[in-house]
Amino acid sequence: MSYGAAAALQTAIYQRLSGDAALAALVGTAIYDVVPAGELPATYVSLGPEETRDASDKTGAGALHHVTISVVTAQAGFAQAKAAAGAISDALVGAPLSLSRGRLVGLWFDRARAKRVGDKDERRIDLRFAARVADD
Repeated sequence: MSYGAAAALQTAIYQRLSGDAALAALVGTAIYDVVPAGELPATYVSLGPEETRDASDKTGAGALHHVTISVVTAQAGFAQAKAAAGAISDALVGAPLSLSRGRLVGLWFDRARAKRVGDKDERRIDLRFAARVADD
């Protein structure tokens, strides 16, 4: 197994989302690796938890990363959150991400969960993507 390309994968995902025009039209620059303290925009995107397991084979070291990306909104209803979640999915699925370490073999949508959270009845959609990375 190799976890060595994890930071490179996270950076590539962040850059892809930050440069996506459709997502920017919905959330502006509110795409965070670390959610800042203080007042947040009405809708924002946050890179979240990651689970990784070995995916090495006879060709070399590798890992399967399950990456969670969240959309959080204070807007009424789920329409704004779902629009942003759709833009995230469109930007990432099958994207030819360039990693500073390793090589992306594939990136797929795995699942999503939409729910109400917090005491202000915010909406949150957690998208989970699977990324197979070869660390050659």
